[in-house]
Order: sequence, then structure tokens, then C-alpha cells
Amino acid sequence: MRPVYRIFVNISIIVAAIAVFVLIPAAESASGAFGSGERLTYRLKWLFNMSVVGDLYAHEHRLFAEHGLDVTIKEGGPERDAIRELELGRAQFGVASADQVIRAISRGASVVVIAQIFQINPLQWIYRADIPRIQCLADLKGKTIGITYGGNDETIMKTLLAREGILDNEVRLFSVRYDYTPFYRHKVDIWPVYLNVQGVIIDEKLRNAGERVLFFNPAEFGVQFVANSVVTSEQMIKERPDTVQRFTKALLQGWAEALDRANTEKTIETIQQFDRNTPPGILKKQLSATRKLIMPAPGTKIGTINIT
Repeated sequence: MRPVYRIFVNISIIVAAIAVFVLIPAAESASGAFGSGERLTYRLKWLFNMSVVGDLYAHEHRLFAEHGLDVTIKEGGPERDAIRELELGRAQFGVASADQVIRAISRGASVVVIAQIFQINPLQWIYRADIPRIQCLADLKGKTIGITYGGNDETIMKTLLAREGILDNEVRLFSVRYDYTPFYRHKVDIWPVYLNVQGVIIDEKLRNAGERVLFFNPAEFGVQFVANSVVTSEQMIKERPDTVQRFTKALLQGWAEALDRANTEKTIETIQQFDRNTPPGILKKQLSATRKLIMPAPGTKIGTINIT
């Protein structure tokens, strides 16, 4: 049996934070448009797509407003760092990967995890079935591997390579941006994707071209890692605990309603306001995949922080 490497935030910090908390059109942002309320900024980890549909649902269906909040949701991306924006006061809430939280805490940042939306991390790598199946980490040798420099996929892939003792000159790391063209043109062998978003898009495109794909899941090779988490600052927890509670309640309600099968059409209509390039059929497949990652078992409580 392979040993399991878990990449997670310092448990004592998370538990302490939880204790305090319990006691007390397509654009780069979804701005508050529902009248007065306590103004807040929420910086996402990535672009507007199905992985943030619950966040957008909470905004577009007035759940934040119903809790007295005027929330502006801003897109993320490789150049954005939600934790840094918390520190600078540019945002009150954000989404960050486990490695970002770990690095921030190690340098003394007062970041607090308040919810973990995805219970199964959607980050995997996609590759064509016409190359040899990756059955062990040694099979990565000689491959051109896509990574987002500065992203959590870089951390995970380098952990995998180090674990197997694969040297830098035994693989080629390719810098990934927003464009999938290098993968489509066979310039990159395996490409990082969110299983529920880019994974669905690329799989569909290649299947239509008569190609099959496979997915490389780090968890199957002994490296498990915490999914992106919703974060805030200790200052917010201490000075505005009611705001944190209202924000979290509205956010989780948004996710619960967005994932409710009875609301499927409403959810698709919501995401289409921000993601106009993805066909409705693909969006429905993405939504189905997203449900499985957020609620992998009956009774899964949305937002549960996995520290085991």
C-alpha cells in the first residue's frame, strides 16, 4: 500500500478559528445591485465557471442581500492572490488553495479557513488514451507536463515527482495559461484541469474528434490534498463575527440551492450570465460532476472542513 501524503492547513489554527467563529453580464465581478447593505468584496481563486456557481447563485438570487450584505464577487486567476488582498484590505473574503494558506500562515499571515466547498479536490491531469496509461509515477518520465506556475497544481506535481525521485531533466514542465491549444496540438502530454469544468470541456471536444481521454488523479498515487477553501482574516473573525456568520450562511445556502436538482434549470441560467461561451449541454454535465465532488455521499454537509 502506498503511503498517503496529505497536504493540509495547520489543524490547530483551523480548529481555533472554527471555535472563535462558532462562538460568535459576463464580467470580472458580480457587483451588488440590490440596494444598501454591508459592503464586502469576495475574491475567487479562478474565473467565473461552474466551480463557483454556488457563489454566483448566492449573489444573483439575493441570498447575500437577504442577510444584509452587498457583496461584490471578483474573478481570480494566476495573477490574483486572495490572501494578499485580505491583508491589504481589498477583500474581506476569498478563496485560496491549501498551499497558499500554508505559505501564508508560515510567514505569519492571520488567515482563517471558514468553509471547504469541495470535499473531493477537482484538480487532476487529463491526457489522451493513445499514449501509454500512467500506471505508476515512473510513467511520468519523458512526459511534457502542464503546470500553472504559482498554482496548487505546481505544488502537487512537484510533490509527486519528488516522491518518485524524478529529476528535473527527466520531465518537461510546460507553463499553462488559459488557452488549451498546446494540449490540443499535442505539445503537452498531460494537462491540469478541474475535473468538473475544463475536464468536461476537453473530454467532449476530443470525443467529438474521435479521441478518448484518461485522467491522472494524484490521490490514486498517494498524494491527497485539501481542496480550495473559503478564507477570511482573524481581524474579521474578531471584529465582525456577525458579518462572517451571515456571509457564510448565505454562501452555503447559495451552494445548497444551486446543487439542488430541482433548481437545475435556474442554476444553468445563473451561470450562463457569466459563462456565455459554454453550451448548456456542457454546463449540465459540469453541474452533475460538481455535485459529486461537493456532496460525494448522501448527507454530506456543504462547507465541511476536512482536517483528517
